Amino acid sequence: MISIHSFRGGTGKSNTTANLAAVYAQQGRRVAVIDTDIQSPGIHALFGLRGDEVEASLNDFLWHDRPIEQVAQDVTAAAGAGATGRIHLIPSSMKPGEIARILREGYDAQRMTEGFRRLVDLLSLDVLLIDTHPGLNEETLLSLVLSDSLLIVMRPDRQDYEGTGITARVAQELQVPRIRILVNKLPEAFDAASVTARVEEAYGCPVAAIIPHSDDLMRLASEGIFVVHFPEHPVSALYRQIASALIPNAA
Repeated sequence: MISIHSFRGGTGKSNTTANLAAVYAQQGRRVAVIDTDIQSPGIHALFGLRGDEVEASLNDFLWHDRPIEQVAQDVTAAAGAGATGRIHLIPSSMKPGEIARILREGYDAQRMTEGFRRLVDLLSLDVLLIDTHPGLNEETLLSLVLSDSLLIVMRPDRQDYEGTGITARVAQELQVPRIRILVNKLPEAFDAASVTARVEEAYGCPVAAIIPHSDDLMRLASEGIFVVHFPEHPVSALYRQIASALIPNAA
């Protein structure tokens, strides 16, 4: 169980989650992705779904007693023709009323936990990726407690440095077994080795990768999964490096 988290929005967290899912599926693994960013969902777009095509969602499980396996959609096609594993997506609802209800009334955290475990068993999952809500709130803390690995996505920005420090300390206090940091969207003027040394010294966590700013990634604009469209690109190699760092035998 792997949580992908960032303290602020706009770091590329959901893009990272989708690319990791595709990498694991291309390696033959059975993967599920859960969008727990209930307040501002969107990862479904990376798997080729429009908001109005999300007919069943995590909200239906949390609020309407629908079994979680019934809201899991097979999106393996998004991983490319060569993928030998499977990807199931549990999206969050794009309906304003559903989002407002969660914000107003919350949800049963124990039910969420039970749903995660049921999903792993029923779908015979190798990997469960949790795309979290930015910042620290109830669903984030829940996912951290359950996780075997945590990937904190940050940019080389002062606000991100401070927020990442908070997240890293909380994860360490919760004894998450494996914590890694991804520095994303590094400008060309920055020295990657220096940034790696600074981040590892500041947080006491290994850097899984430094992904430079990429015009190719920006041009794709969430219209698909980068490692599928650009399999030989240096950035795709970095996503595979991150996948190995989160699951040591993933290579």
